[in-house]
Amino acid sequence: MGTDSGVHLPVMLDKIVSSLNLKPGHTVLDATIGGGGHAIEILDRIKPGGKLIGLDADASAVSRARGALGDSAALCILVNENFRNLDSVFEREGIKKIDACLFDVGISSFQMDDADRGFSFQRDARLDMRMDPGLRISAWDIVNKYREEDLSDIIYNYGEERFARRVARYIVNSRAEKPIDTTGELRSIVHRAVRGRRGRIDPATRTFQALRIAVNDELGALDEGLKKAIDRLSEGGRIAVISFHSLEDRIVKNIFKSCAASGILKIITRKPITASEEEKAVNPRSRSAKLRIAERVGAL
Repeated sequence: MGTDSGVHLPVMLDKIVSSLNLKPGHTVLDATIGGGGHAIEILDRIKPGGKLIGLDADASAVSRARGALGDSAALCILVNENFRNLDSVFEREGIKKIDACLFDVGISSFQMDDADRGFSFQRDARLDMRMDPGLRISAWDIVNKYREEDLSDIIYNYGEERFARRVARYIVNSRAEKPIDTTGELRSIVHRAVRGRRGRIDPATRTFQALRIAVNDELGALDEGLKKAIDRLSEGGRIAVISFHSLEDRIVKNIFKSCAASGILKIITRKPITASEEEKAVNPRSRSAKLRIAERVGAL
């Protein structure tokens, strides 16, 4: 995922906004409003008469977006809601269809940099990792209560960590002595488990990613939200999805392929678009970003 050192820069901004074929009067869904960076540019393209629906599972992200949008927030419907529930938001707001849609999936630098949220091992904090603080299960619960086999499965399947069994065993042995309360404690345990094996990334990265995905059911939400958004795209409407790791990208690719085979979508990007070298140098978060775009060809 990565972080951009406290300043949230929207990834591949120009490529995304131009790819959505936006026009004045369009209704657009920003399924992950985040800091509002993409939304500001989208609104510029759909004025006058346009409307933007901005969703985010994180209430603080909605507040940030409202501040960033300023007077333009009056043209938006901003809702603290996971995009998997976009159908209920549309029903409540009387929205029948959308002309374009953007998903910027994953964790933002704001969330990574907020120590109280317990997402990052860069800052020692209580293990949490809930994008929506109202969720029942946190990373603390998974780390301290789940069976070793279930822990191993989560770390392997969602983190693609080849030492998953070993990491799970070390976690279970450590928590038998005392609960694992903080990100720093967990990071130390993972480091011991993989015995300092170091590549390009910190040895704890994959385990932390896996826990975050499990806590927030990110892959299930992406699958559900994407299908619902495609259902509501008007003919000729574009959907753009930015993902940051292979598990997310695989879901997007497979849904697009399935919809293309059914005559619902036309795939615009046969291969995902990646950030330019210039953007990667300025915005580290963009290094792993993959952008896929499709267009609705079947009528609603």
